[in-house]
Amino acid sequence: MLFRSGRGVLFFFNDPEGDFIEAAVDRLIPAEPEWQGARWAGVLHFIDRQLAGAFGAGARMYLKGPWEPDAPPQQGYQLRHTPAEVYRIGIEEARVKIRERYGREFVDLATAEMDAALTALETGEMALPTIPSAVFFETLLANTVEGFFADPAYGGNRDKVGWKMLGFPGVGASNYGELMYSLKEPYRVEPVSILDIREGREIGRAHV
Repeated sequence: MLFRSGRGVLFFFNDPEGDFIEAAVDRLIPAEPEWQGARWAGVLHFIDRQLAGAFGAGARMYLKGPWEPDAPPQQGYQLRHTPAEVYRIGIEEARVKIRERYGREFVDLATAEMDAALTALETGEMALPTIPSAVFFETLLANTVEGFFADPAYGGNRDKVGWKMLGFPGVGASNYGELMYSLKEPYRVEPVSILDIREGREIGRAHV
């Protein structure tokens, strides 16, 4: 099902869910004076596409029991829920808890209140009934970082803002690690993405 909103087409999230995620990623990677943040970079659309596809369905995850929620991290994922279910349930339960605590939706909170709510989810202080709040937060944080730095072909990293921030060249990154540690000046290059190659855009030159 497609949900349409002022920000474009969403394949998985409905509009209230999209509002929550867009506001949350904006606090996880906020805009800076020199760089745009996760909201502008389209991280919402990256996560939305991932959840609408194989990742959301848990296609490569072992989802059969037994599940041991208190198992050590090396035991791997310990929930019966797919990533799509973690988001759908987690968002709804987080919204309920936040309304109970603040009397408003997450998107209507001041930035300091948003940060406090996210911290409470991260630490487990704001416990959710079904999904461990820390698991929901950690999943959202990991996917936010992925969406901010992934190839723009996957829906995020608009205008390659994440790559430009790091000086990452994109597809021509075979010697990026060597350059990072050998050059005396910051490595700067117009990054090239898979999408650039598909659409035949000109490749820029590196400069240091």
